[in-house]
Amino acid sequence: MRLYSIAVYLFLYVPIGIIVLFSFNSGRHASDFVGLSAKWYGKALSNPFVMEAFTTSLIIAVSAAILSSLMGTAAALALQRVRGPMKVMFDGLIYVSIMIPGIVIGIATLVALVTVFDLINPVLATLWSADIKAPKLSLGYTSVIAAHTLFTMSLVIVLVRARISGMDRALIEASEDLYASPWRTFYQITLPQIFPAVLAGFLLSFTFSFDDFIIAFFVAGANTTLPIYVFASIRRGITPEVNAIGTMVLGISLTLLVIAQVLLQRRDQR
Repeated sequence: MRLYSIAVYLFLYVPIGIIVLFSFNSGRHASDFVGLSAKWYGKALSNPFVMEAFTTSLIIAVSAAILSSLMGTAAALALQRVRGPMKVMFDGLIYVSIMIPGIVIGIATLVALVTVFDLINPVLATLWSADIKAPKLSLGYTSVIAAHTLFTMSLVIVLVRARISGMDRALIEASEDLYASPWRTFYQITLPQIFPAVLAGFLLSFTFSFDDFIIAFFVAGANTTLPIYVFASIRRGITPEVNAIGTMVLGISLTLLVIAQVLLQRRDQR
């Protein structure tokens, strides 16, 4: 079992280590390691297309993570009071949304959005006069944020519900006995207990949204996210610049993980 575990970890982390190592390659080809250099990091950071794609992915990921955390937490709290066949139905819908392949979600979201836009845009055109250009709904930031929010919200619901199931209900009942309002009970009793799950859901949603390629490829429209840019760059050939981009994304993810762990440890100490 030890050898099997070591082999699994090597299979997972050795390719990541190779990407980090070859991001410092001074040569022009990713497969030929000539020497150590950090020039590809500077080239990636000075590339306007990379920075624009990074900004787009960051805006989408933060927006989707915030929305999915808020709506997923509210949905998890509401579903705790559901019993019987309705509970089974909602549980099934939540887990099915997680198991559906990304390409199916991307195609379904694209078809749904295009259909809605075709119905709403003519109505909007009739509400404005001929002298004023009517607003027109199209694919872009909003469509990607909506698709990522719906996909990642299920992850938040699962995490928060697992935390709620192990929560001490006696504290909530004591708060109600002391005539605390529902909002005060939630803010002072419920939220501190489920906060680790909410934070984990936020970070997981951010990671899924930031790294997503399939869904964003279908509904991004004219916007280019960082995974889409990397995919287009790989089709022209793999360079150390792509490895540098991947290493920086890995560094951002690890930084967020460390920050979350520090915040949770300080909260537990208090």
